[in-house]
Amino acid sequence: MVGKNENLITELKTLASKKKVGNQDIEVKNSYVFDAAISAQIVYLLPDVSKVVADVSSKSKSKSTLVVAESPNACKTGSSINFVVIDNKLKFEYNKNNAVKAGLKTNDDFKSLAINVE
Repeated sequence: MVGKNENLITELKTLASKKKVGNQDIEVKNSYVFDAAISAQIVYLLPDVSKVVADVSSKSKSKSTLVVAESPNACKTGSSINFVVIDNKLKFEYNKNNAVKAGLKTNDDFKSLAINVE
């Protein structure tokens, strides 16, 4: 995760300690600035660092990294998933093109759940 939100970091680490992906542990790393040297399958950008979405997407392309953001127009500037609030409900935007460019496999069922941004 990139940005500053100590409560969220604590919660994610608690959840990750109780779950596995297959037989692998989930590790949550936090940095206040994006570091391309840190290996990650998912990079979550908090709103306070949203201005770096395009840079993070560009530097993560060859690593099959899912870039997730929480800011206006993030899917148009490089993230594959962007959380938004519409009518007081949390929803997400999905940009399949960005996911494909990042080397990720996509699923049309997932796309049908999202606000499509292409």
